Amino acid sequence: MAAIAYPAEGSRELYVARRRLVISGVVGTAIEFYDFFLYGFLAPLVFDALFFPKIDPTVVTLTVLATYGIGYGARPLGGILFGHFGDRVGRKPVLFITLALMGVSSTLIGLLPTYESIGVWAPILLIALRILQGIALGGESTGAPVLAMESAPHGKRGGFAGLIQIGGALGSLMAAGAGSAVSQLPHDAFIVWGWRIPFLISIVLVLVGL
Repeated sequence: MAAIAYPAEGSRELYVARRRLVISGVVGTAIEFYDFFLYGFLAPLVFDALFFPKIDPTVVTLTVLATYGIGYGARPLGGILFGHFGDRVGRKPVLFITLALMGVSSTLIGLLPTYESIGVWAPILLIALRILQGIALGGESTGAPVLAMESAPHGKRGGFAGLIQIGGALGSLMAAGAGSAVSQLPHDAFIVWGWRIPFLISIVLVLVGL
């Protein structure tokens, strides 16, 4: 069996590979956090009117915020699940899966029919997709720093893992910018179709990330 040739420590090939890994980790993390936090920026503005029955406004608002929190509850599950498979089959394929899962979940949120169209299935599907978002982010936010740390040169593991966390801040800023931009649309346009645009853009970002 032929031996696998790895780039020598200190070589330009290894430097380029490590730089590419860190950049892709930051980009992937930014996209995942963009999708995850986008829900929090837009849900209080529109989801109560579109995805839940017309009952007491306070109850509906609390329900909308609870669905936002469900995503956080699902994150540990994603970390455990994808951490396990990352150890068994490798970090890189698992990170591809988590990024694709997040992109599909967010895009489907942007395509969801409203409560007026499909009744109680609207909030059920919304909650299910929010759980998938949380699972995806849990896998990404644990796997990407570990992959960076495992690939880092000696003495720089903490720095490499820390660089990946920049993606979380970038994703939050992207989500805030997208939410602010579409909220400037006329109210009727925002309610009918404007809020969907940032979620649908997710599929483009995921393709870039992949």
